[in-house]
Amino acid sequence: MHSKIYNITLEYLQNDLYKEMLYTDLKNDYYWTTDWSEEFYIELAKSGFISTTYDTKEGLVLLPELQLDYAILDFENLHVSKKVKRLQNINDATLHFNTRFDEVIDRISKQHQYNWFKDEYTQLINSLYSNKNSFNNFEICSVALISNENNELISGEIGYIIGKTYTSLTGFSSKEKKYNNYGTLQLVLLSQYLQNKGFKFWNLGHPHMQYKKKLGALAYTRKDFLARWEDAI
Repeated sequence: MHSKIYNITLEYLQNDLYKEMLYTDLKNDYYWTTDWSEEFYIELAKSGFISTTYDTKEGLVLLPELQLDYAILDFENLHVSKKVKRLQNINDATLHFNTRFDEVIDRISKQHQYNWFKDEYTQLINSLYSNKNSFNNFEICSVALISNENNELISGEIGYIIGKTYTSLTGFSSKEKKYNNYGTLQLVLLSQYLQNKGFKFWNLGHPHMQYKKKLGALAYTRKDFLARWEDAI
């Protein structure tokens, strides 16, 4: 690991003084751990970390990131393009929550063979989903856009709910030409679903990807994000 990527433990994170030090340390954003426990992952998520993975010589490690900035979508800022509005009017696909979890995981793994969503991380997400009724104020969930004509899974993602917030982790979208813009349709329908369910905002993670800006998300510094986050969870 990089010399400035420090180890983090559950005990550290549960120490208020240490946690405040992490929040105010703007020189570091990534940390690493070999603790793949459900309890630690949930504590990281509730503390504002978004966890991915990193391959080392010793094996895969969890790579929690306390980002320097975050993309937040406030639902009143949602932008719907003309192309997506046309797809909504056609109404040939429907958004589903938690109905095709295993298939969404499988499609993500196949479409992003070299990404961070693999091995121990996939096992952990599956375990968190299987045991979702056991946790207080935390739920792993899948989102799926499904064709009304043939029940085909067109696009989807994995994320989690904490309080009145939803956080995206990773997703996929069909590369078939007939499904152009359906990935964006899924995002728009998800935003509208979250708004209708009374969520306060959608945490989209890193703000630098163009599709998030086009959707209407705004960038927040870590300090400003955490202020909103702690109020919403």
